[in-house]
Amino acid sequence: MSFTCSPKRLARPALGALWLLAAPAGAQTQPAPRAAIAQVLATQTAAWNRGDIPGFMQGYWQSDSLVFIGKKGLTYGWRPTLANYQKSYPDAAAMGRLGFGALRITPLGPDAAEVVGAWHLARPAALGDLGGHFLLVFRCIQGRWVIVADHTS
Repeated sequence: MSFTCSPKRLARPALGALWLLAAPAGAQTQPAPRAAIAQVLATQTAAWNRGDIPGFMQGYWQSDSLVFIGKKGLTYGWRPTLANYQKSYPDAAAMGRLGFGALRITPLGPDAAEVVGAWHLARPAALGDLGGHFLLVFRCIQGRWVIVADHTS
């Protein structure tokens, strides 16, 4: 299931009101940003837990302007962020099992939202579990909700 957002805004509020009046009852509408963003996070979790880092990265903006802030500093760009994940988590044991908690999704406008939460990797005892907190900035770009900035600690 793909959750998209409207890539264009209506130029005039009156046009929006006319559109709502013309829409038949029960017509499918775009999911609320919270639901769409929660689905992105669920899809990322599923990809991670099957050992698919490139699949996990589909939730990120595929742009050189993506920014990831972590304990090693700033990383700009989708490919460098992917490479960092692959280096840090070279196999299924290192990846562990990802879970998110204490999620707070806050829309910042029609095409932006922030997500604050906690992450946890359950890993074999020899490696030890990992966890921390994050702040994600999502944007609706070309009809898709994607992470454009990630600050994870």
